[in-house]
Amino acid sequence: MAEKVERQRQKEQDRFERRNNFNAVEENFTPEQASLEASRCLTCKNARCKQGCPVNIDIPSFIKEIKENNLEGAGDIIRQSSMLPSVCGRVCPQEKQCEGNCVLGIKGQPVAIGALERYVGDNTKAKSVQIIPNGKKVAIVGSGCAGMTAAADLRNAGFEVSIFEALHEFGGVLRYGIPPFRLPRTVLDREIESLKAMGVKFFKNVIVGKSITIKQLQDEGYEAIFICSGAGLPKMMNIPGENLNGVYSANEFLTRVNLMHAQSPDTPTPLKVGKTTAIIGGGNVAMDAARTAVRVGYEKVYIFYRRTEKELPARLEEIRHAKEEGVDFQFLHAPVEINGVDGWVKSMKFEVMELGEPDASGRQKPVGTGKFVDVELDSVIVSLGTGPNPIIQRSATDEEIDLATDNKGYIVINEKGETSVEAIYAGGDVAPLGPSTAINAMGAGKRAAKAIIEALG
Repeated sequence: MAEKVERQRQKEQDRFERRNNFNAVEENFTPEQASLEASRCLTCKNARCKQGCPVNIDIPSFIKEIKENNLEGAGDIIRQSSMLPSVCGRVCPQEKQCEGNCVLGIKGQPVAIGALERYVGDNTKAKSVQIIPNGKKVAIVGSGCAGMTAAADLRNAGFEVSIFEALHEFGGVLRYGIPPFRLPRTVLDREIESLKAMGVKFFKNVIVGKSITIKQLQDEGYEAIFICSGAGLPKMMNIPGENLNGVYSANEFLTRVNLMHAQSPDTPTPLKVGKTTAIIGGGNVAMDAARTAVRVGYEKVYIFYRRTEKELPARLEEIRHAKEEGVDFQFLHAPVEINGVDGWVKSMKFEVMELGEPDASGRQKPVGTGKFVDVELDSVIVSLGTGPNPIIQRSATDEEIDLATDNKGYIVINEKGETSVEAIYAGGDVAPLGPSTAINAMGAGKRAAKAIIEALG
């Protein structure tokens, strides 16, 4: 049957309509679609899909439950490994992980594992479990993927868990970075509420390192601390004109829209929207910024990338959606200078590139041709990645806590998530062991929780 049934496709909002709203682009599978898609799974004994999942979800087993019309059973299986199925089903790079390892993908289309996980997550609830308190407290710094995942595992093991969030809403990059047309806020809020129902305590507007120090947390009885504060420090281009008004980091631009609703004229911090903007970069964040720029009212949105489309690191689905929404991709263009008038962005100069020999990453290195072009713009959004915010690290140094960091400011950890300081753990973007993705951050949360349980349990 797996060979006869074609891969199911989620219904999508019309590409012209969705340019004007922040509603979800994709709908969930219908029950009929979910059943058909589940029927494609071969239920492999040595499942490669499971091996490709950073949190080791038993994928064949949960899909088997869908086949048998036992949706609650499917939800129970997923939540043994992940408390965020509705999130992961939407934002994880399945094509590089679980679906990328599916044997059906060798000669055809892999099973739509992400869509099935999302379907199960949206249509089931986490069951209440009796938790036996062990009398020990753990503090988690950051309420993103890593923090929430660690909190669930630690709470189930009996710990009193408190999550401290620097911003005024919970969810970390899931809320301030990922737009609601990819991750509806009702979905994120539901996942957070399930953790609260377990007894996880959430505290917002608390900047660890400023509002409260690591030593103060220890003095309050927290026997372990898990730092997963993300990487909120933007990397810029370091070219002339970068200080002009109208130049944003993608981090700032998305945070202002997603968290502060800067697209609304009623907000205290409105966004000045012009006619034309350019996003510099080619990752998923660049796609989010470009598609958000379309929705806040820019008439023309460019993405400039210094390599070709083949080398774009963003998900194929996000690239397709951006093109459908009218984003103009300009490849083999490298930024040189931003020009301004009266302190505001007016245009940007690019050098036309060509691909040369492979660099350390294995990709062909872009080489300048000596040809230049100028593009008139009202704003520039820089999406070249982020680095760790140094607040916690500096605070630790001030307190004479020897928290080791590398030359880029990331906290140094081992494979368990242990730092150089006993009872302090770290993970996610502030201490990366792999690519910066939601599911890898969740894997970091699970590793750190396991290490804490082993140390204190």
